[in-house]
Formats: sequence, structure tokens, C-alpha cells
Amino acid sequence: MPSKGPRLCACGRVVPAGRPCPCAVRRKAESDANRPSPAARGYDAPWREARANHLARNPLCVACGCKATLVDHIASIRKAPHRRLDPTNFASMCAPCHGRKTAAVDG
Repeated sequence: MPSKGPRLCACGRVVPAGRPCPCAVRRKAESDANRPSPAARGYDAPWREARANHLARNPLCVACGCKATLVDHIASIRKAPHRRLDPTNFASMCAPCHGRKTAAVDG
């Protein structure tokens, strides 16, 4: 069975398949260190309660129909902070679908 070969990182290092380049690990750690806490970004106790209620009422992913584990803000908190806890702004999603949607819509 063939396996993936090594890849070339943007920094010029050859990286084994399935492993992150040390420069990517360092960049992520630096980015995370400068990121505000979840509560500061709007994911506090009221959000956790609204999320749990939404998932209890809507347990399936709106994109693929599998079990949802995340609640997406249709209009992001950054773009519509006043809709942060608005249930009409929620969509139940599985992690892969949420990742695709977020990458496509929010960059």
C-alpha cells in the first residue's frame, strides 16, 4: 500500500508526511499566545448554555445530517455581535462541515 511521501514546507525544510514543520508549530504557538480568551471572544457561560440548548433541540448537522457537535454562528460574532445569543443565528454542525464553512466564509 503506497504512503504519502515527505513534503516541502514554505520555510524550505523537508517534512515527513503527517508531521507539522517546527516553524508551523512555533507560528501557531505565537498566534495562540496573542489570542484573547474564549470568554473575551464571546464564548462565555450564557453562550455555553445557549449552545447546549440548541444542540439538544437540533442534534444533526445542517450540512451533512450526521451528529452535530458544534453550533455555528451564521453571521459571525465579529460581524454581528448583537446576534451572539440569537437562536435564529445558530446552525448545528459537525466539526468537518464547520471547518469547511468557516474557512470558506470567514477566511
